[in-house]
Amino acid sequence: MDPRRLRTPVLVIYYNRYLTNNDCAMFVKRVARRYSNPTLERLVSVGDHITRRAAVLALSLIGDYSSNSILGRALVDRDRGVRTIAECGIRELWCRIGSREQQEMLREIGELNDERMHQEAARLATELIHNSPWIAEAWCQRGTAHYHLGQYDAAIRDCHQALEINPYHFTAAAGMGQCYMLQDNPVAALEAFRRALRLNPGMEEVRAQVVRLQRSLKKE
Repeated sequence: MDPRRLRTPVLVIYYNRYLTNNDCAMFVKRVARRYSNPTLERLVSVGDHITRRAAVLALSLIGDYSSNSILGRALVDRDRGVRTIAECGIRELWCRIGSREQQEMLREIGELNDERMHQEAARLATELIHNSPWIAEAWCQRGTAHYHLGQYDAAIRDCHQALEINPYHFTAAAGMGQCYMLQDNPVAALEAFRRALRLNPGMEEVRAQVVRLQRSLKKE
């Protein structure tokens, strides 16, 4: 057997050290010094499951929105560890787009929604969308604000637009499903939830919703 095939990739060594010492900054420093984003993206597709985990984690920490499709495909990887890391990491990539000012606005909008200041979140998201309509996360965050304000039609439109821009945006698909549920439209809700699961099979709450809706519609 070719001895080179038994050689452990340096990335995996870095990853195992990270798992041992939990030193994220050192992991990032080591990876950034040795690997380019295109190389990491290639390893997500061709490495064994440990290498794929390491590459997905690295892209989650040092990549940008250009790696969205790579992490989007990793959401349906056959390895659960890869899928879990990708789910956390891709959310970060969605906010790592545009200029520093635009990224800061996205963070602020998200924080406003987290703090239940939905009117202000919607206002700021509208401002960002007006200037940068290509940022999918801005549409999704405004959709989240509209949802909490009870403006379900507006929320659905915003989530739909987020998916048009970013076809991997599983939270937008799930959000549409929730809105349709509140509008008493189980057929549309089921379709949206199924779309969310196709993008991210790890959404257990959404899977439970699908099962309940399928049973309910079958009885009817």
